[in-house]
Amino acid sequence: MSSVERRPQQAFLQPVGTTGLRGYSLAAAAGGEAAVARLPYCLRVLAENVLRHIGTNGVTQDDFARLVNWSPAQAEAVEVPFHPARVLMQDYTGIPSLVDLAMLRDGMRDASGDPTRVNPRIPVDLVIDHSLIVDAAGSADAERINMAREFERNAERFALAKWAQQAFPNLRVVPPGRGILHQVNVEHIAQVVRAEDGIAFPDTMVGTDSHSTMVNGLGVLGWGVGGIEAEAAMMGLPLVTAVKRVVGVKLTGALREGVTATDLVLTLTQLLRKAGVVDALVEFFGPALDTLGVADRATLANMAPEYGSNCALYPVDALTIEYLRLTGREAQRVEAYARFQGLWRDASTPEPLYTDVVQLHLAEVVPSVAGPRKPHELRALDTVAALHASGAGAAAGAARVPGAFDATRRVDAVSDGAVVIAAITSCTNTSNPSVMLAAGLLARNAVARGLRTRPWVKTSLTPGSRAVGEYLRAAGLQDALDALGFNIAGYGCATCGGNSGELAHDVEAAIRAQDLAVCSVLSGNRNFEARVHQLVKGNYLMSPPLVVAYALAGHMGVDLTREPLGTDRDGKPVMLRELWPSDDEVQQAVQRFVGREVFERGYRNLFEGAESWQQLRVAGSELFPWDARSTYIRKPPYLDADLAKGSGPIEGARALLVLGDGITTDHISPAAAIAPQSPAAQYLRSHGVKDEDFNAYGSRRSNHEVMVRGAFANIRLRNELVDREGGCTRIAGTSEVTTVYEAAERYREQGTPLVIVAGKDYGAGSSRDWAAKGTRLLGVKAVIAEGFERIHRSNLANMGVLPLQFMGGQTRKTLGLDGSEQYFIDTALAAPGATMQVTIRRSSGTTITIDCRCRLDTASEVEVWRAGGMMPFVHNRLSVIPAQAGIQSVQRLGSPPPRG
Repeated sequence: MSSVERRPQQAFLQPVGTTGLRGYSLAAAAGGEAAVARLPYCLRVLAENVLRHIGTNGVTQDDFARLVNWSPAQAEAVEVPFHPARVLMQDYTGIPSLVDLAMLRDGMRDASGDPTRVNPRIPVDLVIDHSLIVDAAGSADAERINMAREFERNAERFALAKWAQQAFPNLRVVPPGRGILHQVNVEHIAQVVRAEDGIAFPDTMVGTDSHSTMVNGLGVLGWGVGGIEAEAAMMGLPLVTAVKRVVGVKLTGALREGVTATDLVLTLTQLLRKAGVVDALVEFFGPALDTLGVADRATLANMAPEYGSNCALYPVDALTIEYLRLTGREAQRVEAYARFQGLWRDASTPEPLYTDVVQLHLAEVVPSVAGPRKPHELRALDTVAALHASGAGAAAGAARVPGAFDATRRVDAVSDGAVVIAAITSCTNTSNPSVMLAAGLLARNAVARGLRTRPWVKTSLTPGSRAVGEYLRAAGLQDALDALGFNIAGYGCATCGGNSGELAHDVEAAIRAQDLAVCSVLSGNRNFEARVHQLVKGNYLMSPPLVVAYALAGHMGVDLTREPLGTDRDGKPVMLRELWPSDDEVQQAVQRFVGREVFERGYRNLFEGAESWQQLRVAGSELFPWDARSTYIRKPPYLDADLAKGSGPIEGARALLVLGDGITTDHISPAAAIAPQSPAAQYLRSHGVKDEDFNAYGSRRSNHEVMVRGAFANIRLRNELVDREGGCTRIAGTSEVTTVYEAAERYREQGTPLVIVAGKDYGAGSSRDWAAKGTRLLGVKAVIAEGFERIHRSNLANMGVLPLQFMGGQTRKTLGLDGSEQYFIDTALAAPGATMQVTIRRSSGTTITIDCRCRLDTASEVEVWRAGGMMPFVHNRLSVIPAQAGIQSVQRLGSPPPRG
């Protein structure tokens, strides 16, 4: 067979304007421009990806035809073999992925193969951003102290990343202290259009963090995946995505005076969560896009996992080009290719056809916050105080105390509803100069009136890139933020990722002694229970200027729309509206202080790192030198015989947990502090680790012994088998209550397989592969739920755990499940969307059989699940394929074997 016959897409290579590049023309391949003119932009990008990869990993012309012939009315999903151009990782999920690759290299050696065949086939960027903890805050040396502690705690993890950088040629590492991966991606790394060997193509990606969708605001298609899927993509395997629904969000009108992009995204999150876009592809269109810049678009795209969609794409247009020039990147090639490929949008381009359309007139948006537990719990600003009226007077009337955060500070006015954490944090909003400068301007106005933040409030500022620090200082606004305790505490996720650090000792003591329901306010994207701080029960997402305002008020019971934040030097009440900067003032500051030179300075020497990073010494070896004494990095067991033997029938399983609706990956695998009484803490003490050195679960993710003990250890977990909150369960057939880990060990000794039974939206939240890894290591074979969030469902499949969905209106409640039952599942019938029977034997001896839908959604997921998970699957493929062929030669997952 000739190369032309094998790769027929070569006939559709055409010049891309005057760039000197060529590209695969969708219009030519589809039979004319009309064939793709009404196709959603996200499907055009995927169609180009499929066209370019015909002949690789089993991708065929039929795959391309099915995609370009997609119809909004079609009933069946289209399986798309997606080859992302690159992978983006953060350290909490990325470093464990590197540990898995190191394990696979050992596995290749043990199989008498070449370990270097385990190597990323596509570019991978690892940005170390999640391990920063706000130990110090509200002081000029907060950043220095926090970075020093970060290196003390994480030297082993950082050394592994640095080893991987020299061991894997396609890997780049952004050292700690440079910013948050999504903001760094949008402001610097993403190219929108890439070129290799003279061929131009869209810059696509997947990231090991659910908020990887932020780059959609720049016109780059990508989404969050688990670390396990990312490993497959790194090895050159396609990620087979089932595409059925594409939802268009039509934006019209303009925001009113004083309404921010944060208010807009919180409103949109509730709107789309209600509309039901889980597992759908979402893209934005409408006349409002002509005035909605990339910074605003990125904020809206960042929150896609909070409304549940796979992506939230904006097409490339003139504002995209303007942003690329502002941030110092290639723009001419991007515009030329977008116009060539039909990826360009302007007022003259026809609107695509969508499965459903959701409309939002921007003038309907009002100042808002979201909370106290979910990002889609939208509350108009003037309604929040009613939730926390008790105790508001005491807080509002307390004395103002200037100065830095002090962990020993005495406070006597903490009550229910008190704000104890106020954090300007997260790439969601710190990537947006408008809201950041608005926060600085409000701080300047507050300081001018003599206001100070309340003494019980721990304040911090952790931007997502150094460019933010550059323009806040250039505008002269950082001094005002410093005066209110919002000193830069570091450049990383920090509070948004659960690393808020300790509160003042007296504040923590008061909360514990009185069981207070205190609150945090943050400009982040997640406010799940026990995520921000384990003692903080109410968490509210809001714009950066509102974070400053609530830090001044000190209590959620203060109605910021009607009551004063405090009194000025003359004893006069100060209202929020007196401090709030006008839209014109904010935009003038953006135009004056946010220029190309800001980004050039902010991203200078991005990959070099601080002196402490440069001084890390690592082995220059192909294989990682495991240290048996390490409590941070342990060789994972996923290739051990009991985990790699594949999936078989499930017989006589017990329910480890019975859970309700809305269980998040934070409930399943906490990222924050390790509780002193937890099994993970006991393990660390047994290995000589002091309590003050426990660090967070997120930083211990490369040690499976810690993480399996942390699975379902969230102190707010509600297991219906017991009458208390926390990580405990009841042993079936007894009244004995013990920790989830101890119960799993007991069942393991008995040879008893386990299942988990749950309600709706199981696995919402972060793309946390450890939520699936921990589940598998506990001995869970299947999860039976009323519904799954996309990434966690996929992660379960890729770890060899069977996701099953109740059918016919049946639930754990209608079936009366109480934890005494045994479960029998014939897994031989597992197939995408198949109806599978689950037999449940009650303690009385009676049995019932129910139908459940198999949520292995693609043929490739079935194949990986049957192999026992992605890592045994990849290892098996690498071990049997001739070395000269490489993993790129493997057929597409789930495709029939080759003939002949």
